Order: sequence, then structure tokens, then C-alpha cells
Amino acid sequence: MSLTSNPALMNFFPFSQIEAISPRPILFIAGEKANSRYFSEDAYKLAAEPKELYIVSDALHVDLYDRTKFIPFDKITSFFTHNLK
Repeated sequence: MSLTSNPALMNFFPFSQIEAISPRPILFIAGEKANSRYFSEDAYKLAAEPKELYIVSDALHVDLYDRTKFIPFDKITSFFTHNLK
């Protein structure tokens, strides 16, 4: 990160364009024990339909990166199968 990108990052509000995603389907996935879970829940509330929020039991945020026992492959597969027609 450079000195010029830091202010841009600090002024970035990720929800400012969330309504522009609709009507495209959105799948939010969060770990049940993730400190960042609130972020997915807030984004879900702001997003228009079609949308889904999937909470992975006992998972932390980083568990969903590469701990395959936590990654909800079946949910992801069904979401894309249903929505990519």
C-alpha cells in the first residue's frame, strides 16, 4: 500500500454500491464464530433479493480460507448451479 492509496482505502465504504448488484444473486458466507460475521449480516440486510446468508457452524473467519472441513462446497455448488442458468 502506498501513501496515496491509504486515504482512498480509509474513505472506501463497501456498502455504498451494494444496491447496484441487484438483481444479481448474492451469497454471503460467514463463520458462526467470526469476528467479521456482523459485516456479512449487515451486507445481507442492505442487499436486495435474490440473496442468501449462510452461516458456517463453529467456523472463524480464516477457517473459510483453506480449512476444507469448514468450506461449504455443497452450498456454493448449489447456489451457482441454481443461479448460473
